Amino acid sequence: MTQPSVTIASRDIPYPASISEEAREKLAMMAAIPADAIERPQDTAGWDAMIGYVDEILFATIAPPAAGTTVTPLEIGGVAAFDVKPQGSSGEADGRICLFLHGGGFTMGGGKACGAMATAFAEGTDLHTIGLDYRMPPHFPYPAPLDDCVAAYWALLETRRPEDIVVAGTSAGGNLAPALVLRARDEGLPLPSAVVLLSPEIDLTESGDSFETLMGVDPVLKARPTDSIELYAAGHDLSDPYLSPLFGDFAKGFPTTFLQCGTRDLFLSNTVRFHRALRKQDIPAFLHVFEAMPHGGFGAMFEGGLGASPEDRDVYEEVRRFLAALPRA
Repeated sequence: MTQPSVTIASRDIPYPASISEEAREKLAMMAAIPADAIERPQDTAGWDAMIGYVDEILFATIAPPAAGTTVTPLEIGGVAAFDVKPQGSSGEADGRICLFLHGGGFTMGGGKACGAMATAFAEGTDLHTIGLDYRMPPHFPYPAPLDDCVAAYWALLETRRPEDIVVAGTSAGGNLAPALVLRARDEGLPLPSAVVLLSPEIDLTESGDSFETLMGVDPVLKARPTDSIELYAAGHDLSDPYLSPLFGDFAKGFPTTFLQCGTRDLFLSNTVRFHRALRKQDIPAFLHVFEAMPHGGFGAMFEGGLGASPEDRDVYEEVRRFLAALPRA
C-alpha cells in the first residue's frame, strides 16, 4: 500500500526577518557549503581520514578558552576526559558538576575537539564540566561509547552526590546522555539531578516527520546521517532504547530534562517527540524551539560554536535559568 503523502513543488524558502542579522548570515554561509564537500568514506581508512579532517576543522572554529578558564586532561572511570572550570563557575560554590557528551555523528569530535566543545559548553552554561572523550567507531562501535559513558558516571558517583550531577549532550551526545541515564537506572544506580539535551539524535530509526519535511532545509545536516548510524550501531536493533532512547520506558523514572532544537533542525521531531514521551509520564520536561535555527545552532560551524549569534547566546541563557531553578538539597 502506498504511504499517503503530500507533494510540494520546488520553492525558495527565505531566511525570516524574525531572526537576527547574524543568524541570517550564518544560515547563508552554511547553505553555501556543498552537500558533497566531504566525500563519504568507503572503508576504515577513509573514515579515519575524514574524522581527522573534520576534527581539525571543529577545533579551529571553536574559540579558545576565555581568560580564567582552566582545561585539564584527565581520566575518569578509565575514560579520557577534559575537566573544564570557567572562572567563577556557579558549580564551584555548590558542588554541581556536568558530565558533557559531545556531538559529531558518533564518529567525530574526539580528542582536542572534544575539549574545545566541552569548553564552549562550560563557558556558555557557567558550569564546571567534565567533557568525556568516549571511544567511537569505526574502531569502537556500540556498545563501547555507551559503556564509556556509564563507566564515567559510575566514577563520578564515587566523589559526587547524584543530586549534584547534570548529564548533558549535543547531537550524538544527546543520544548518549539519555541512553546513559536509562542504563544507569536499569543497573540500579542513582540518577542525576537533570539532563540537558541540545538538538539530540535520539531516534536512530529516524522515523520522525522532520526527517522528511526539513530535508534540504537544515543547512548543517544536508542528508540523513544513515552511514554513521550504521557504523555506530554495528548491526544492533536501532529501536533498542539504549540506541534510540525515544523508545525508553519512562514510567520507571527519568530526571528533569531540558530540550532544545530549532524550526530548521532535522532533529526537530526527535526533540518534540521525546518531550511528549516524558510529559506523558509526568516527568518535568522543558522544550525550547528556536526560530529558524538549524542543527547545532547558528554558530555551530563558525566563530566559536554556540556563541555566534544572539539566538545562540539565548540557548545558553535558557540552560542557565533551567539549572538555577533546579531544587538543591
